[in-house]
Amino acid sequence: MNAYEDASKFSKDAMDSALKSVSAMTRGFQQVASETSEFAKRAYEQQTEFMEKLFQVRSPDKAIALQSEYAKTAYQGWVSQATRMGEICTDVAKETYKPFEQSLATLSAAGTSVATKPAAAAKQAAETKAA
Repeated sequence: MNAYEDASKFSKDAMDSALKSVSAMTRGFQQVASETSEFAKRAYEQQTEFMEKLFQVRSPDKAIALQSEYAKTAYQGWVSQATRMGEICTDVAKETYKPFEQSLATLSAAGTSVATKPAAAAKQAAETKAA
């Protein structure tokens, strides 16, 4: 009967862990969406500003210099955003996995306990038989 209670408790713990994991993943996806939206907004504003400046330039040399500056800035922004997204995804993965760590530790302890009970019973039976 105790095994059924243990299985029921583990099932409940596993479901709780799954719900916590899904919740963490959902928060992570919301953060990714928010960051992506902000990045797109900033990139659009920078591009608009660049185009306004480009239309005011009168010489090809200044246009090339302005375009080079914009390309450098855009690339640095993209690398920064990619790094930030990598950090967010890493954090999301850690938070998503965290609820299962406790469940696996509990399962491991229960498995060890279940495995040692028959061995102890067999040893006691052998000692009783030998005596």
